[in-house]
Amino acid sequence: MGIAFLKVINQYEEGVLFAFGKHVGKRGPGLNILIPFYHDLKVVDTRIKTVDIPKQEVMTRDNVPVNINAVIYFRVKDPDKAILNVRDYFYAVSKYGQTSLRNVSGEASLDELLSERQKIAEELRLIVDEATDPWGIDVTGIELQDIELPENLKRTMAKQAEAEREKRAVIINSEGEVVASENIAKAAKTLYKNSGALHLRTLHSINDLSSDHSQTTVYALPIELLRAVERIGDYIEEISKKRRSKK
Repeated sequence: MGIAFLKVINQYEEGVLFAFGKHVGKRGPGLNILIPFYHDLKVVDTRIKTVDIPKQEVMTRDNVPVNINAVIYFRVKDPDKAILNVRDYFYAVSKYGQTSLRNVSGEASLDELLSERQKIAEELRLIVDEATDPWGIDVTGIELQDIELPENLKRTMAKQAEAEREKRAVIINSEGEVVASENIAKAAKTLYKNSGALHLRTLHSINDLSSDHSQTTVYALPIELLRAVERIGDYIEEISKKRRSKK
């Protein structure tokens, strides 16, 4: 400041000038000349400021107690109103944000509070911005920070999440078994219809067993022999049906 009747205002500040206690206008950045004992200059910082809303317990719409805190981002857009209409705009914004946080959070369920955090924060910002507009304040943003749940509710939610994971695992396994059984059935039909493919599969199986150093002995029967036995069985069953029909 240097001399008593000179006042330097920075680029990010604005001055509200009073003459014998009466508001007479604004002063911009730079060097301002004041008349001692006649002028009084209140300098207001117009940069964005942050104010923390302390953690507090809030009862949600579905009667779940949670601890929640937030941070408000705001700036002074009209220094005249900020000086003339409210005594301490910083303290006033903090207290109004704290009250509004309880009200808005209390109207939401726990699921909404956890899954729609940005939506609730924007609703809270609009409420605080509208209420602080007569004070010359522009609320640029509000962020909900920590939402703490009761310990018993945390354990319950953890058990629910674990049960949901187990349920999904069972469903995936069962779906995999269904697909595998369908593929096995298709492969069996293909091998049964094509004797060459069945012979090839038998040879692959014998080759896999031969690589195993166990004492297992495998006897391979010709496919035609098995099918001949099958045809004999069908023939015997057909004769039995005819005899029963004659009786």
